[in-house]
Amino acid sequence: MSEIINFSKENSILHNYLMEIRDVQVQKDSMRFRRNLERMGEIMAYELSKKLPFTEVDIETPLSEAKCNIIENQPVLAAILRAALPLHQGFLNYFDQAENAFISAYRKHTTAEKFEVEIEYLSSPSIEEKELILIDPMLATGSSMVLAYRAMLERGTPNHIHVVSVIASQEGLDYCKQHLPDNTTFWMAAIDDELTAQSYIVPGLGDAGDLAYGAKE
Repeated sequence: MSEIINFSKENSILHNYLMEIRDVQVQKDSMRFRRNLERMGEIMAYELSKKLPFTEVDIETPLSEAKCNIIENQPVLAAILRAALPLHQGFLNYFDQAENAFISAYRKHTTAEKFEVEIEYLSSPSIEEKELILIDPMLATGSSMVLAYRAMLERGTPNHIHVVSVIASQEGLDYCKQHLPDNTTFWMAAIDDELTAQSYIVPGLGDAGDLAYGAKE
């Protein structure tokens, strides 16, 4: 059975950063926008780490020996380009020994309101029997996330899937729950109710990729 972790249910400093990336005035500062996504990634990585399997090891200190609990196996961090890069960096700041994957997924429009999501590029290590963390700041329709997961299966079958987004639409979250395995945990900073005809989340924050890296043609 999949699990949903909704950070909006609890008070946290994460909400300060969420407020700033939503605010139409503050988000204009692209460097601040990227840094806020990175900081949110760090907070979410810390919380997610509590769900990972740990193992006890013995280490030698300058004075004696000590027992320490460490992550049993480092996860694979998979970023959906390009908007996920700052959020991915926040995770990498904490999981600094993790393996990394990068997936290019884009909307190929046939009309203003109709499009298909296509996977154009995938660079990934093996994910066989590993913890897979799929990272994309905006979970709109959910189709990009599902296609990214299916593309990753070319590299193996993970033990567990973690889907990480800053803002999700309820519709997109429902779609992912239907099309991803039961051993999936969803980590969301906020879940918004509305999705427009053009598949933009409302109130959302706009185009995360453009806000982080500039408008594209």
